[in-house]
Amino acid sequence: MQTNKIFLILSIVCLSWTSNSQTEGEIDVNKDIDIVKVYTQVVNEGYGTISIYKELANACYFRSDYSESKKWFEKLFSEVEPQEKILLYRYQQSLKALKLYTEDNVYLTNFEID
Repeated sequence: MQTNKIFLILSIVCLSWTSNSQTEGEIDVNKDIDIVKVYTQVVNEGYGTISIYKELANACYFRSDYSESKKWFEKLFSEVEPQEKILLYRYQQSLKALKLYTEDNVYLTNFEID
């Protein structure tokens, strides 16, 4: 009976050690990808789309790179009429951070946050 308990405990320890050693070697390849660099290169190669401009604008905004954020929001808004209020809000905040906010901005006229 005592041998069975020891064998069972030893088996559990060995299995957990084996499974732990297998997961330690895994590498997350997406961890170090800079989405701004990748999307900027895609746009520079001439493959810019509305969704890429939106991703770039949001990514730059959240990195507090407001000049780049402004650039990509304006590129996005030149392609499509802004529908999402959150995008307009982020654009407005980018302009405020750059001290470029003016009332006569065509994208911000009649803009109110609910």
